[in-house]
Amino acid sequence: MIKVLFFARLQDETGKESIEVDKTNITVDDLKQHLEEEYNLSSLSHTMVAVNENYADGSTTLKEGDTLALIPPVSGG
Repeated sequence: MIKVLFFARLQDETGKESIEVDKTNITVDDLKQHLEEEYNLSSLSHTMVAVNENYADGSTTLKEGDTLALIPPVSGG
């Protein structure tokens, strides 16, 4: 299982702080696409990603037990 943490607007869109996904050996980009479809999320293309508390890119392969954090862009003033 891969634990997925949602932050900011993604928590609002999913109604959850985290979920567990039964997928392994999948890239970050592939999992983001799966989540967009499964949870009807707005685009995750500009969402920052951390895997096990280290920033990662879309080509990073996720393994059993990894934690993926999805951090959408924020704006403020």
